[in-house]
Amino acid sequence: MFGFIVRRVTALVILLLVVSFVTFALFQIGPADPAAAACGQECTPERIEQARVALGMDQPFLVQYFAYLSGFFGDRLIGAPGAEQVCAWPCLGKSFQTNENVTDVIARALPYTISIAIGAVVLWTVAGVGLGLLAALRKGRATDKLIVGAASVGVSLPVPVTGLLLLLIFVSTLHWLPFTSNQISSPFGPAGPGAWIANYLLPWVALAILFSAQYIRITRNNMIETFGEDFMRTARAKGLGRREITFTHGVRAGITPIITMLGLDIGALLGGAVLTEQIFSVPGLGFTAVRAATSGDLPVTMSITMLAAFFIITANVIVDLVYASVDPRVRVN
Repeated sequence: MFGFIVRRVTALVILLLVVSFVTFALFQIGPADPAAAACGQECTPERIEQARVALGMDQPFLVQYFAYLSGFFGDRLIGAPGAEQVCAWPCLGKSFQTNENVTDVIARALPYTISIAIGAVVLWTVAGVGLGLLAALRKGRATDKLIVGAASVGVSLPVPVTGLLLLLIFVSTLHWLPFTSNQISSPFGPAGPGAWIANYLLPWVALAILFSAQYIRITRNNMIETFGEDFMRTARAKGLGRREITFTHGVRAGITPIITMLGLDIGALLGGAVLTEQIFSVPGLGFTAVRAATSGDLPVTMSITMLAAFFIITANVIVDLVYASVDPRVRVN
């Protein structure tokens, strides 16, 4: 198991380096000019060149890249020669637009993304797994057909559609819920958990409609297949009760593939629910990343991309470890 963990962690580090290099390279060949954006609207070529030097963009590509990586291992100096600023470890650079430490930008945006992720994951997991199990137990009946039909509709509805419909109905028309407030990022703040739930309920539901539909279909198919296995017939032959057969034997075996989906979906969501945050104006990681990318803010774009990759890859590693603890055969891969 130790060797398995070492291999997975090593792969995580290598993948993060690859992601960082590719992102950095794509940004260099992109059309955006961060120096011109940082200089302002009334800029001369001379002032743009001064801004480029101040941002360190006059250096060769590899020099800029390794200077960025050096911030993961210690303090580093940022700025033009003679006017350097100390960037404390872990140094992710300073925003080209606001000159703010990128770590502060991420620390401010991350709680909003976590708030969206927490409620959405709970909603779609409970609804998806519960309804999928119910459909499997009622296979071929009206309940099964109704749930499968609803899942087919839900999986075809992207977040922009459901999000805008929810805003139109519950915010603009009925006035039952407030529009998302940028001030509420935690259930433990001054507004309290009630305001936090009301603030994020619509983003949770928009995500849950899409994801729970996928979980319903997969859970139903897995459970129907599991109910037909030999060990389930053996359990019924032993005279075990329906509840014990379903939950003690069936669910534990049939729910295992959901672990993979759930881990990866959580990782992707923590990396930034871009569309959801844009629609509901939530200043999370996805919202911040889009603004940084469109304005040519390389340090912010790089750091959020790296963080998103870290969440996704880490979720992958955790899923692998869970599987390895359950099925030793996985450890040889």
